[in-house]
Amino acid sequence: MSQLYFKKPFQDAIRAGTKTTTIRRWSRPMVRPGQNAFSPGLGWLAIDAVDLIQIDSLDDEDATSDGFETATAMRRQLIEIYPRHTEDEKSWFRVRFRVHALQPARRHAIDDSPTLF
Repeated sequence: MSQLYFKKPFQDAIRAGTKTTTIRRWSRPMVRPGQNAFSPGLGWLAIDAVDLIQIDSLDDEDATSDGFETATAMRRQLIEIYPRHTEDEKSWFRVRFRVHALQPARRHAIDDSPTLF
């Protein structure tokens, strides 16, 4: 079973429908088009495309579909997530996906203990 992990802010963007792509650094594609991938905390994502890309070719449209305002902000985040990208002998891949079946969002427990003043 293939899996894609996302940090909480990205999960929220996927649930809201504002994030439909992700950029990954892999030795080879870890998901393939037509496949469903499980994402813990989200549910099932249908993989529509997996493209080998160059990070410098990403534009603002790519950034928007990945939940960022600009390509510069997206590249900055990618470099932070993959700090050894220049020496890891891996490639950049763009994964296009859509929600197949979401799990209910986790709710935080509400502290209903009395407040002392």
